[in-house]
Amino acid sequence: MNVEYFARTYHLDDQIRGFAERKLAKLEKFVSEPVEVKVTLELEKHRHIAELHLAHRFGVLQATVETGDMYDSINLAVDKMEKQARRASKKYKDKRRRADRQNGQAWPLEVIAGESVESGEPRILRSSRLSIKPMSIEEAALRLQTSKNEFVVFRDSGTDRVSVLYRRKDRNYGLISPEF
Repeated sequence: MNVEYFARTYHLDDQIRGFAERKLAKLEKFVSEPVEVKVTLELEKHRHIAELHLAHRFGVLQATVETGDMYDSINLAVDKMEKQARRASKKYKDKRRRADRQNGQAWPLEVIAGESVESGEPRILRSSRLSIKPMSIEEAALRLQTSKNEFVVFRDSGTDRVSVLYRRKDRNYGLISPEF
């Protein structure tokens, strides 16, 4: 992280620089690539103003805070910027996930009949592709009720894992979900 400091009517010392860099290190979990941060510190009478600008792939984040102490101003400005970075990162990830879903992720389904087993090796009689859509377990149960299939493959919206809901012989439902 490349940090540039600007001081207007304020004496910038190593303690303030160290404090600001420790606080800005919290942002690295949201912005991984090298970014440029501009920290402007200003003193006007009794007001300590900290202004931060961060440029990265999500755009430009900006926070300005004015308090009675420079350390508090820096701390609150970094907290504001952390919220903005978290929101921008989540928005970016959600956008990528939506694009992946729209590309139509599908898993092949292969059905093998029991009578097709000759000489110990089964043959594939029918093959189809299923689209995996994000939904809750309740939505999957409703879809299974209206479906002619005996199972529904879906991405659980709560855990974001692929699961299978199937119809049992006793007319109840069974759920298969991965263990991680």
